[in-house]
Amino acid sequence: MEKKEKPVFEKRIFWDVDFEKLDYDAKANFVIERVFERGDVQDIRNCRRYYGDEKISKALLNAKFLPEMTMYLAAAVIDKPITEFRCYKLRQSNPELFPY
Repeated sequence: MEKKEKPVFEKRIFWDVDFEKLDYDAKANFVIERVFERGDVQDIRNCRRYYGDEKISKALLNAKFLPEMTMYLAAAVIDKPITEFRCYKLRQSNPELFPY
């Protein structure tokens, strides 16, 4: 299996972690969620190139929380209905926790 070149993301996406020590493979779900939440179009393209759509779909569908806008963007990118997202289902079962 060929080693893929690591994507280059803006440090601003990962402002709250040690960017230099971030392991893109061990923390794949965290990286994917964060790129979709805070990244721009180029960041999302780089993310898709590195991880592949199957891994991205799995990470986003199983995320415990995504902001509403991110959830809709992710649904469009991975071509899945919003109702399949774990965070959407959690939001439906606990509406008072998300007052926006």
